[in-house]
Amino acid sequence: MTTINPSADRIATSPARPPANAGPMEAPANAGPTEAPAKAARAPKSAIADDMAMIRAASELTRDLVQPNARIYWADFLASTFVGYAGVAAAILAPSTPWMLAAAFVAVLALYRAGSFIHEITHIRKQTLPGFRLVWNLLIGVPLLIPSFMYEGIHSLHHNRTKYGTVEDPEYLPLALMKPWTVPLFVVAAAFAPLALVFRYAVLTPLSFLIPPLRRVVRERYSGLIINPVFRRKSPEGEFRRQWAWQEGGAWAWSTLLVAAGIFGWVPLRALLIFGGIAAASIVLNQIRTLVAHLWENDGAVLTVTAQFLDSVNVPPPGLLPELWAPVGLRYHALHHLLPGVPYHALPEAHRRLKDALPADSQYHRANYRSLPKLVMNLVAGSAKGGAAA
Repeated sequence: MTTINPSADRIATSPARPPANAGPMEAPANAGPTEAPAKAARAPKSAIADDMAMIRAASELTRDLVQPNARIYWADFLASTFVGYAGVAAAILAPSTPWMLAAAFVAVLALYRAGSFIHEITHIRKQTLPGFRLVWNLLIGVPLLIPSFMYEGIHSLHHNRTKYGTVEDPEYLPLALMKPWTVPLFVVAAAFAPLALVFRYAVLTPLSFLIPPLRRVVRERYSGLIINPVFRRKSPEGEFRRQWAWQEGGAWAWSTLLVAAGIFGWVPLRALLIFGGIAAASIVLNQIRTLVAHLWENDGAVLTVTAQFLDSVNVPPPGLLPELWAPVGLRYHALHHLLPGVPYHALPEAHRRLKDALPADSQYHRANYRSLPKLVMNLVAGSAKGGAAA
């Protein structure tokens, strides 16, 4: 498994040279956010050659941006967490439904942002931000039943140079090539995630330690934040095994406490439902964001770095809403796949440098899009065509 934490891996490189006749995609005339032409979208991603000028520029222009700023990480995360839980409390104590909905809306956005730091945890080296992983799990991971072990060791496969977009990628499905009903189902299923997570930890965790064959199933299929149903997770090893153990134990204890609180009336049912609703809404929001993180057009072939970049999405400024639905650098998802070692707070500067330095015909500009609704509509339209052709 390729790791992406060391500084040597801060920029993706091509796994293999593409066929000699695989030329670059036609570039747009302008360098601003755009929608890729339909002709280019129909071309197989595996036919896209690497844009070496873009890759070299990405490496050379961002060498001074790879160091995470601990003050930004801690301040952003702790403020988001405080606002999120304050919003939960305000929603539970609200005197009327409108006030409850307003507080819940704030809580959803803030907890979604705080939860999104799980992505940064998978990329930063432990020594760089000592204690960050532990505090994140104590404040967000365990209480929301998404401990970081469910993402660590999973997300790195998504960035593996030869696994992205293949059957070995736990975070990829060719949604644009699948039946049209897969897109709404993909979103609706997320609404039930809090219930599924409570069942996973409160019921399956203790049972799996009593029934060894069940433990294997739980570890392989239900211990990762994945979307690829055929992916099977391997057993953890070394220090990560110990991290997994205490995080799963904490999630078991918390989920059991939540179930007991509901059964025995220790906490008003209304409060539990509001908390669960806020958690569900934040997961649905993330699922919608995931829909537009990529174009989902790869049919399982191994792609060049440029092809992986063009299958991913940037939603750069001037739009402000992406800061809410794609927080913590996720609005620069294509750039992140090109520079996985650059911390989230440095991605806007990295994008500015590359946008200004690269010519208008560079492949870099082809990954920039304007808005979430347009991307969702493109995906739905693509899946409709893909389903009709299947």
